[in-house]
Amino acid sequence: MNKFFSYILCFFISLLSFSQDQKKIGHTNQNKFKQLYDEFATPNAYRSASGAPGPSYYQQKADYKMKILLDDDKQMLYGEQEVVYTNNSPSTLEYLWLQLDQNIRKKDSPSLLKNSQSVEEINTISRFANSHLKEPFDGGFNITSVTNSNGDNLSFTINQTMLRINLQTPLSPGDVYSFNVKWWYNINNHVIDRARSGYEYFEEDNNRAYVIAQFFPRMCVYNDVEGWQNHQFWGNGEFALPFGDYEVDITVPANFILDATGELINRKEVFSKKMMERYELAKNSFNKPVLIVNQDEAEKNEKTSTKKTKTWKFKAENVRDYAFAASKKFIWDMMAVKVGNKNVMAVSLYPKEGNPLWEEWSTLAVAQTLKTVSDFTFDYPYHKAISVHAKNQGMEYPMICWNYGRPEKDGSYSDRVKFGMISVIIHEIAHNYFPMIVNSDERQWGWMDEGLDTFVQYLAEQEFGKNYPSAIRGYKNYPSRRGPAKKIISYMSYDQDFLAPIMSNPENVYQLGPNAYGKPATALNILRETVMGEELFDFAFKTYSRRWMFKHPTPEDFFRTMEDASAVDLDWFWRGWFYTTDYVDIGVEKIRELKFSDSAPEDYLKNLSDRGIEMSDVPPLIFAVQDDNENFNEIQPFELSPNLKNYLEENFTQKELSKFSSTNYFYEISFNKPGGLVMPIIVEYTYEDGTSFREKYPAQIWRKNDSEYKRVLVSSKKIVGVQIDPDEKTADVNSTNNIWPRKINETNFDKFRKRRN
Repeated sequence: MNKFFSYILCFFISLLSFSQDQKKIGHTNQNKFKQLYDEFATPNAYRSASGAPGPSYYQQKADYKMKILLDDDKQMLYGEQEVVYTNNSPSTLEYLWLQLDQNIRKKDSPSLLKNSQSVEEINTISRFANSHLKEPFDGGFNITSVTNSNGDNLSFTINQTMLRINLQTPLSPGDVYSFNVKWWYNINNHVIDRARSGYEYFEEDNNRAYVIAQFFPRMCVYNDVEGWQNHQFWGNGEFALPFGDYEVDITVPANFILDATGELINRKEVFSKKMMERYELAKNSFNKPVLIVNQDEAEKNEKTSTKKTKTWKFKAENVRDYAFAASKKFIWDMMAVKVGNKNVMAVSLYPKEGNPLWEEWSTLAVAQTLKTVSDFTFDYPYHKAISVHAKNQGMEYPMICWNYGRPEKDGSYSDRVKFGMISVIIHEIAHNYFPMIVNSDERQWGWMDEGLDTFVQYLAEQEFGKNYPSAIRGYKNYPSRRGPAKKIISYMSYDQDFLAPIMSNPENVYQLGPNAYGKPATALNILRETVMGEELFDFAFKTYSRRWMFKHPTPEDFFRTMEDASAVDLDWFWRGWFYTTDYVDIGVEKIRELKFSDSAPEDYLKNLSDRGIEMSDVPPLIFAVQDDNENFNEIQPFELSPNLKNYLEENFTQKELSKFSSTNYFYEISFNKPGGLVMPIIVEYTYEDGTSFREKYPAQIWRKNDSEYKRVLVSSKKIVGVQIDPDEKTADVNSTNNIWPRKINETNFDKFRKRRN
């Protein structure tokens, strides 16, 4: 009977225990150090788990032969092109997709309606008229014919910025298909609508400078990730393009100066004798640009008029796009740059309105970019890189880019204008590497080109400052706008309702600049300087760049390669910085000073007595006394009885015992993490005598406790100060809790708290 009641008792106890356990609800693995298996695509034969192209990786090829006519009188562009498309995929294709990006400028383009509008209570008349009364520009492609190689008309369908060619016979794997497209469109004034392509009108001399891109129907990418990447062009998400070879003939007025993607193959036909002589000098000038067309010649040329035309012929191999710039206003200079074992031409085109600033610094900025970015990635493979001056522009294409930065009419310019120009040139030239060669999908992942590019831009800017100290006179280093950790704090502490993770489509973010440019560049800079170290980072970054030269990488290919080549587990870093809008906030929560004694406290002695235990029955003990104990000041650092001293001498070496005699201070330091981002802690400890030392605790300290981390510090000197992140290397958004003893500026703290909430 007693046995039965014991079973009943156990049953009720188990029920009570079960009932209590119900209060603890189960959960999934939310640890910030778990692997990114849920977020990453599954490795396969096309893309390996290491981040390298797999054994079955493929990419399509699109070759173009184009004849282009620029009508300066009517501001119209005409073109006819032959496209030779090679299906290297394992798929049979029933249709082909081409991009018609100029269609974003059609009068009825849905892109004109994508953003919300409101009426401002007070407005300027011109702004009001432009917003509500002005007729939209009549742009967009006019497709006059689409034919096969026999001249037969092909069925095609246009959907906004995409054109589908309906194939009569499906294109099998390995097959090649050739077709032709004829088109024309009205060229827009890019200054008015801030477009990537178009012309600038110079009213004083009735001239135009053209920067022409996205000007022809371009093949979409077909790959193992998206199939056809035919996401519509809405304006922010840029481009996804296959590689190919180009033969392009561009006919312009005979007094125009022109440069473009590719090698100029009829230079002697379009250059004067004097220009050829200067060009030969430029090929061997490594320290100073040579003027091919100087300002006096450009000013005379812009006053001329002609009905004659001239055709400039170019060839480009293995490029993903094509662009050109043309005007009778252009000054033209060039110099040679040694990159690896070859010479590359650094080139600038600019009107007189860009001088003297452009003649002083543009081509030097091009040259520095080629040197620096090649060092961190791969040797620049093309034969030239061109910087073209264009108002309000900053846009990139293979071998050529448009850049802003204009002095006042009297030639004067501020540091802001100068550094803005140099920085945008470095940024756009560096785009030759990302995405023109490491050919990511800009339409889907804007950060993969802009973020990586802004990161190497920062590296090149700092090198530019070292090599050209006269350019940064008055500054210790080049004043980079993005890159250093502290530069991103204001964005990361912004209202969460207006933030999006880096891993977002460019069309779906509120602040594209900080999101796609600044934050990923800062993340990589922190990864290099604070998390991995320069040696490991640089090797892994170069590995990624070389693995994916002339290929189409995805975010996972980048993330995996960085880990694969460094043996650093970074899933926690990618998750926090790229997949969330968490921010860094780590603080010194409290510091306790401790002293030790072998004199047992009264409560401990009472506890032993209550249990019938004598002190002699327990091993030698030492007791920590906290700084809030009423007897704290009376206790010496080590108050040891003879018995305990004998125990220590019997069990420890003289070297170990010397630490007891020299150790006067013990501290228990508690760090907390109000912010969500996992990051290392960099701490500077300052002693009473003014000396200091630093400690770096790895990010893994947060793996089991995401809110608190404690360290015991043993010291021979008194600590009087503790500071987290003293050099601002982690983008900590709240410095008010970084210092002990606490020195809070209540006004700043209230501002921070209000901003976060």
